[in-house]
Amino acid sequence: MRAIFLTNLFAAVLAAPLMAQQAADAVAPEAATGPSAFDSLSQVAQAALDAKAQGRPTEAQDWMVAAANPLAVEAGARVLREGGSAADAMVAVQAVLGLVEPQSSGLGGGAFLVWYDAKTQALTTLDGRETAPLAAKPTHFLDADGEPLGFFDAVVGGLSVGTPGTPRLLEEAHRRWGTANWAGLFDEAITLAEEGFTVSPRLAELIAAEGDDLRRFPETEAYFYPGGTAMQAGDVVRNQPYADTLKAIAREGSAAFYGGEIAADIVRAVHGAEGNPGQLGTADLALYDVIERAPVCVEYRTYDVCGMGPPSSGALTVGQILGTLGAYDLAALGPDSAEAWRLIGDASRLAFADRGRYMADSDFVPMPTEGLVDPEYLKGRAELLGGDTALTEVAPGAPEWDHAQLWADDRSIEFPSTSHISIVDAAGNALSMTTTIENGFGSRLFVRGFLLNNELTDFSFETHENGVPIANRLEPGKRPRSSMAPTIVLKDGAPVMVVGSPGGSRIIGYVAQAVIAHLDWGMDVQQAVALPHLLNRFGTMDIEAGTEAEALAGPLGEMGFETSIRDLNSGLHAIGIGAELAGGADPRREGIALGE
Repeated sequence: MRAIFLTNLFAAVLAAPLMAQQAADAVAPEAATGPSAFDSLSQVAQAALDAKAQGRPTEAQDWMVAAANPLAVEAGARVLREGGSAADAMVAVQAVLGLVEPQSSGLGGGAFLVWYDAKTQALTTLDGRETAPLAAKPTHFLDADGEPLGFFDAVVGGLSVGTPGTPRLLEEAHRRWGTANWAGLFDEAITLAEEGFTVSPRLAELIAAEGDDLRRFPETEAYFYPGGTAMQAGDVVRNQPYADTLKAIAREGSAAFYGGEIAADIVRAVHGAEGNPGQLGTADLALYDVIERAPVCVEYRTYDVCGMGPPSSGALTVGQILGTLGAYDLAALGPDSAEAWRLIGDASRLAFADRGRYMADSDFVPMPTEGLVDPEYLKGRAELLGGDTALTEVAPGAPEWDHAQLWADDRSIEFPSTSHISIVDAAGNALSMTTTIENGFGSRLFVRGFLLNNELTDFSFETHENGVPIANRLEPGKRPRSSMAPTIVLKDGAPVMVVGSPGGSRIIGYVAQAVIAHLDWGMDVQQAVALPHLLNRFGTMDIEAGTEAEALAGPLGEMGFETSIRDLNSGLHAIGIGAELAGGADPRREGIALGE
């Protein structure tokens, strides 16, 4: 039985007939809607799309870029082809993503970046996460009776908008590691904005699903509902305000965004959001800065898995999952084994329990960062998995730390609308960046050609539980906890895998699973990102609908798990680094990997 299922599962990953069809549907709208969203792609990019649909990685010798939209990937490829660095290419990719995939990331949001420097062989991270306005209070998301607002009551409008970090992150990364001319990195995005880009099926579907929220504010409605009708797949859309914003940033750097007319318009939109005004001020924009932070690394097998530490919970929680699983031979069990997924699922539940209790912006609250990934602590957590059934009770552990603060558990919601960029350049530098405006279409406020984030809703709406403070409560200037997990895997100090994904708090499981698939189960990066998902955060085992993984629902149920078969729409982008480069793009979305 095991061998039969293993064969079926690998066949599903290799051929991925259902996902390949979904990928084909996603890039081939009906002729009645106009030209294909990607009909102007180069032959190389089209070949990359074909390879993804067939379940094959893109292979290259010198450089590789993987991201969520082919137009953005081509912009980054042009920079790398001309000798630019991974940081240069990232700027070009992000500028185009903000135009063609505005619901996921852009100038109005924030990002986390992990960088491996080939020259120094050093790893570092940049924190471009949004900050809470200085005028905000801990009771920001409580109503007049002291009760938490409904999630979407808080999201739509100015109340949810934090200080954007992406423009300054782009500039800081270029300042440190860029080699190309700054202004030229925006050329593709400006041209597409002025001459028009073709609306992709994914963007059109998400607009249609939004309903009235995108029509609540006049500028947003005018853009996404031109002439009163929602954008359709195949429509050619121009965005001159976005082009003008990029031109200003190209000329003046990020100062053009954080001061002057652009900053004034952002603040005006936030304060003028009818029915739900916010508190972001010009001082918040003027004071915003990117922070360099040490990476969080966890040893897994013979590898070091490294990523973004607080205020992200990504690297810590991915690291805890992998560190707990290090005591078990997942390679021998294989991807078809219910026992393997029991271990992965319960390791994730234990990590999420610690995440809810301890993880937040460590600039504001003490955190047991080192204790959470200490090998001895994880060894003790691993012993909890020693049975053969699902854990009946999961609670936060007691990692070592030098502070006696007691925290209550956080139950903040984190919805998925994010994007991930993986790049390796010809010099061997590697970049992993996850970028977001939080919920789909963010706050729904559209300013100067881009959407503003709703990142403040990543804070806990409640400040205390039974009198005990919550670490991830909102405070002025604080950065909300995130699940974004841009990751670089090292072996003997050199990168072997660059990976990350969108997906809200499920990002953590998506990334951990891709790492296990590649390192333990020997899958290439395209197989790893296409592997059917099984995730467990809070007790329920989510199983990806329409995949071979559904066959595991019965065995996992017998082990004591509650199971839920559902869509799990990751957006993994990975690069494997060996004798040559191999790029993988998630078949569930529109992106590609491209290299030469």
